[in-house]
Amino acid sequence: MSQSTLDRLVAATLYEGYILYPYRPSSVKNQVRWTFGGVHPRAWSEASGGTDPWATQTECLLRATEAACVIVRVRFLQLVARTVARLDPAALELDADAVGRLEDVEELRVAGINHRGWEEATEVAIDCGHHTVASLIGREVVVEKTFPAHEDVEPLLDEQGRIFGVLQRERQALAAEVTLQAEIAGPDLIRVRVIIRNASAFKVDGDHDRERALRSSLVSTHAILVAANGEWLSLADPPADAVDAAALCRNVGLWPVLVGESNESDTVLASPIILEDHPQVAPESSGDLFDATEIDEILSLRILALTDEEKAEMRAADARTRALLDRTEALTGDDMMRLHGTIREIRPVIGDRA
Repeated sequence: MSQSTLDRLVAATLYEGYILYPYRPSSVKNQVRWTFGGVHPRAWSEASGGTDPWATQTECLLRATEAACVIVRVRFLQLVARTVARLDPAALELDADAVGRLEDVEELRVAGINHRGWEEATEVAIDCGHHTVASLIGREVVVEKTFPAHEDVEPLLDEQGRIFGVLQRERQALAAEVTLQAEIAGPDLIRVRVIIRNASAFKVDGDHDRERALRSSLVSTHAILVAANGEWLSLADPPADAVDAAALCRNVGLWPVLVGESNESDTVLASPIILEDHPQVAPESSGDLFDATEIDEILSLRILALTDEEKAEMRAADARTRALLDRTEALTGDDMMRLHGTIREIRPVIGDRA
């Protein structure tokens, strides 16, 4: 399938629940985020009794010979803690001395925009390489990846172009481990296994442990598997000769489905959200609303009905939320009509109805 189509589909699931209507950080439902696909530090996972797992796994069936090749990529979100600080008016430039004169504040209004603290997220990808099936049978291929801690400062300029404050963003160090394996599951059938573990260092000390653990977690973790010279089989509706092998596939926290057109079987998406085979993003959708279970038209109308104060808080949340608001306010009458309803196919009713 095309990379752009795959990227759009992955983005829809990657950011599911990123922020929900009414799209304000102060709303109750946006106080508890990052509920999908978390792979947490092992120390925290064990301290929580396994409620927050430190590993996730997908097993997929491939019809191929040992000469087939498998390409595996892992994608997830890493949390970015954003805080707001006011700059001492005596500091004219944001240099090392000026940073020492920053005062943390809950909210800062600059150039007509209210800025608040928030947890953003950045996308992370791990390319696990190309592997022949033969190279994965009977052995483990382990891909280790570390991501160092990172901090940056974004100046906030007033109407005269002077630095009035800053947004400070901080990412914790992160370590991930991806294990690839394969085994023969039947004539021309190969079971491919991908295990994703969080190898980040973490110390449980009883002080906001889960909040701190999330910042060292792989959030909304996905795996993408692409086959060359082979075809993936549906686990939801396997062919007759693969039913037993499909039943033995063990998926923990990830559910693999075929993606692409209905006649394509070269790519599998293993997502923390259960999908049907060959899912699609509706072409009428103008962009991500972070809630794929809701109807775009309804959410768009609700956003347009927000008060100016509510929109101001939504706009201040982060760049993604601000873009969502701007995109929705720019919808035309024709755009709304396209969202109103589309019949894609008519399926026959199976069985008798009383």
